[in-house]
Amino acid sequence: MATMQQWQTTALGETALELTRTGVPEPGPGEVLVKVRAVSLNYRDALMIDTGMGLPVTFPFVPGSDMAGEVVAVGQGVTRVAVGERVVNTFWDRWIDGEQAPAGLKLFGGTLPGVLREYAVFDEASLVRAPSTLGDVAASTLTCAGLTAWFALFGTGRKLSADETVLVIGTGGVALFAAQLALAHGARAIVVSGSAGKLERAAALGATHGVLRREGWADEVRRRTGGRGVEQVLELAGGDMRETLAALAPGGKVSVIGTLGGDTLQIPVYPMLLKRAHVQGIGVGHRQGLEALTAMVDRHGIVPPVDAVYDFADFPQALSHLRRGAFGKVVVRVSGPVA
Repeated sequence: MATMQQWQTTALGETALELTRTGVPEPGPGEVLVKVRAVSLNYRDALMIDTGMGLPVTFPFVPGSDMAGEVVAVGQGVTRVAVGERVVNTFWDRWIDGEQAPAGLKLFGGTLPGVLREYAVFDEASLVRAPSTLGDVAASTLTCAGLTAWFALFGTGRKLSADETVLVIGTGGVALFAAQLALAHGARAIVVSGSAGKLERAAALGATHGVLRREGWADEVRRRTGGRGVEQVLELAGGDMRETLAALAPGGKVSVIGTLGGDTLQIPVYPMLLKRAHVQGIGVGHRQGLEALTAMVDRHGIVPPVDAVYDFADFPQALSHLRRGAFGKVVVRVSGPVA
């Protein structure tokens, strides 16, 4: 029997992580076997390992939701992809299109087995062809970070126009993706960070302005926009949103994505009412959006920043890097032949 390696945990907590060997799965009707080449990490992966995030976790649990790989076998009736094609997976299993996700969806590395394994089986509906302009490491960042940014800007609610300004809070994967997508669309991008060094790196990526996150930072944002404020904000910190609302232009949109400031939002009522602000939650996005994102990446030559790449055996070190914070993404390169 062909075997492979996978990372798994048999209980909550990072100390229960182990690299194990198991059988290579076989694709059934409508299913696809993918050789996983790279896995991009998200902060939710650490939370899933630590707490399960309130989901009904089944042990042994394989973490990780975002991968890029190569199709190596297909089951009966598969038509979306073919052997030899490079693919990325969706985050949700059956959200094909539409602003509202269907009820009962499952997610990889949560209520479905994750992708930190050498081979994985997917329903063909959960795969999208990878961009031809990106290698596997960069392509693996599209599933969650890239699609979340795309969906916030273009996929739901008020859509971004080329003459507008996007504000992103932080310099993680979603924030930098949003800045790159906005710039490619012809809009402006302002990055807010507590690190002057990271703002310099964001400027090197083409960010229109960088603003140091300190008390009163919204005043600097308004100054940079001629007093108007920004049309879209990707709120990746959460918590107290007074500065965020102060930086928003009338009729602007705030996409709430991150929870680093805690799981409770503090939104001032009067600025929200007077500015007729649109505040929406973002839970990644649908397959149609991922396909649109891959086309946009190819069309504009967008290359997402990857802070570090770790070998498969060094996943715990990659997880530590993720917890410390990264400029862009942390990726695990998966390798190993069938044995």
